[in-house]
Amino acid sequence: MTIEQNLSAAVATAIHELYSPDIPAEQIVLQRTKKEFTGHLTLVVFPFLKASGKSPELTAQAIGERLRAGRPDLVAGFNVVKGFLNITVGGSCWLESLRDIHACPDFGYKKATDASPLVMIEYSSPNTNKPLHLGHIRNNLLGYSLSEIMKANGFRVVKTNIVNDRGIHICKSMLAWQKWGEGATPESTGRKGDHLVGDFYVLFDKEYKAELKELQDGGMSREEAEAASTRMAGARDMLRRWEAGEEETRALWNRMNSWVYTGFDETYKRLGVDFDKVYYESETYLEGRDTVLEGLKKGIFYRREDGSVWADLTNDGLDEKLLLRSDGTSVYMTQDIGTAKLRFDDYPVNKMIYVVGNEQNYHFQVLSILLDRLGFEFGKGLVHFSYGMVELPEGKMKSREGTVVDADDLMDEMMATAREISGELGKLDGLTAEDAENILRIIGLGSLKYFILKVDPRKNMTFNPKESIDFNGNTGSFIQYTYARIRSVLRKAEESGIGVAGDFPLNTPVTEKEEAIIQLLTEFPATVKEAGETCSPACIANYIYELVRTYNQFYHDYPILREENSDIKRLRILLSETVSKVIRSGMSLLGIEMPERM
Repeated sequence: MTIEQNLSAAVATAIHELYSPDIPAEQIVLQRTKKEFTGHLTLVVFPFLKASGKSPELTAQAIGERLRAGRPDLVAGFNVVKGFLNITVGGSCWLESLRDIHACPDFGYKKATDASPLVMIEYSSPNTNKPLHLGHIRNNLLGYSLSEIMKANGFRVVKTNIVNDRGIHICKSMLAWQKWGEGATPESTGRKGDHLVGDFYVLFDKEYKAELKELQDGGMSREEAEAASTRMAGARDMLRRWEAGEEETRALWNRMNSWVYTGFDETYKRLGVDFDKVYYESETYLEGRDTVLEGLKKGIFYRREDGSVWADLTNDGLDEKLLLRSDGTSVYMTQDIGTAKLRFDDYPVNKMIYVVGNEQNYHFQVLSILLDRLGFEFGKGLVHFSYGMVELPEGKMKSREGTVVDADDLMDEMMATAREISGELGKLDGLTAEDAENILRIIGLGSLKYFILKVDPRKNMTFNPKESIDFNGNTGSFIQYTYARIRSVLRKAEESGIGVAGDFPLNTPVTEKEEAIIQLLTEFPATVKEAGETCSPACIANYIYELVRTYNQFYHDYPILREENSDIKRLRILLSETVSKVIRSGMSLLGIEMPERM
């Protein structure tokens, strides 16, 4: 049992002995004592006033005295502040907890079994007309981290990706390549495949705007120019030929998509994310259309006079939603219904989590209702992990205008920034070129991931590469440097023959800062649980930062290897090793590597 569990049981016993009633566990609320007060854990006594018939102060005092008398090993002291009982836990209890945490190989994690609920998490969702960009980075990092957090909470997890590989935007890149590409390939240009295709998407938009300007300069209105555009007409014609299955169009589509997929895979690998199953909208949109038509037959949907199919959501406080156009073609909602059906056919999903930006909140509210009406068991439990947009200090990015920050370029910049800052601080002195490059990669990507994941996912954020690499702030590099420092201490301990056996007596003197670190360590399982319940990797990031910051204060104030008392020295070595273990474990939930040296 943890210290909190032991203390909760002791409180229940004390209240029963004092006032007779058995207290439900949920009424015993323990929280970390605020810094301005003395104590480790605080008991809120207001729920017990009816049973005691006394004031909050007298009730807290009575409970404190009974705890102190009955469990002197657990309760070393207490003080009362109004209706709050601040309890000081005995040092031996903290040391026993430290030993237990160190001995637990998967501390903070729950293991999944074959009977555990299956959670499917969708993230990334790229279009094949452009490379992955900064927005995709936030999406992928959130999705991957959430997957790891759900695994740590004992769920079985399937990571999925839905690729938007059809539609007019895809045809724009294809048409631009046909007209102006001159046979260009990734091999002939030395350009990464997804970047090459993205170049043609930007080129189409440039040529289209030039055409519109020419037509408008000739006297047409904006609307007339758009209707007369040969560029857009060509893209629409290519889409019709694609949907008709024309061999030449499909061959070009397959060829250019293959370039993009190769490029995507390189970016995913470098970013450290992966998927168990990839779906393609070109394969799911027809499934969605058929599912909607089946729902139409059952009276779940209705058809209007022009032949279009709609869902009436007015009883749910929403409006009416188009599902099939009058020409029978699908909309995004239809495609998502088809994708959901295929996923449910492939896996016995208990919960479906979509990692998609907050501009799609309405879309997923509607999708949940429609899936439920169609009989999909996970429909009502569908979770839209809605996150805010990520911008640069210069403002928003625009794909059509080529003003996005490509994911690959950003990772290159993070490496360069890590090299510059680390070089100035001498962090890489004495390392081989190969080791230095590996550490720069770990620092650069770790700083990028941490800077994005430490922010509440629901909030919009601004990403600044230079701010993300700071060896003294709330950054990934600060955490990584502390971890490497601890590992260095442990290597020196090992070399001196001390090791981390933890064979110190439980009456070894322990300082307040050491108790504070151990108390933080005991809170790791609750933090992992909270991160899973709230779908927030930021819970993990901010917990690890607090743990690292608290350890650094201890490290600067107390000797470890130079400590003369051998019992205290062994205690501090074990404490340091346990902290490094929890740092590594927590950061792995964020997809961040830890360097053994820096």
